[in-house]
Amino acid sequence: MSEEKPVLEIENPHLTLKLYADLLKIDLKGNFKNELEEALENKPVLKGTIGGLLGIFVPLHIPVEHIKAVDTDENGNVIIDLGYHRSLTFQLERNHAEILVDKLRQKIQAAETRRIRENAQRRNKKRIKKGQRQTPASSYTTFPYYFPTEQVDIVNKLKQKKKIIKK
Repeated sequence: MSEEKPVLEIENPHLTLKLYADLLKIDLKGNFKNELEEALENKPVLKGTIGGLLGIFVPLHIPVEHIKAVDTDENGNVIIDLGYHRSLTFQLERNHAEILVDKLRQKIQAAETRRIRENAQRRNKKRIKKGQRQTPASSYTTFPYYFPTEQVDIVNKLKQKKKIIKK
């Protein structure tokens, strides 16, 4: 996500929301977590570990495909359902909330469609590989199978032949 421009950007006194093609960024303002993240910005190893740990509690960079649903309530609160009993709720102005919800729903639908197509392509590739893996019939070998009584008869016949040869 190097120099990609946001599709939607909403400023709020407490946070800034930036919606990209496949990512929702939430930047908190004036918060210890935000200050810590800025301090760790130059250390990717620490940001990956500590930032990931902090992201468990309040995710700041949310891929659109991880968002299960988005809705608003009568007060203008935006509720983002992340699944696994996790959700984000934040206050926005009514018109900003409606715009964000509409854009997010479009992005969620596009991500779901993309995921379905990728799964279908993956299944088709597996089917093609499975069809190519089948062993030709000429490579199969057959072994004679004898019932236990037939095996005893064969062993007895061999013993008799040995006796005849010895005489």
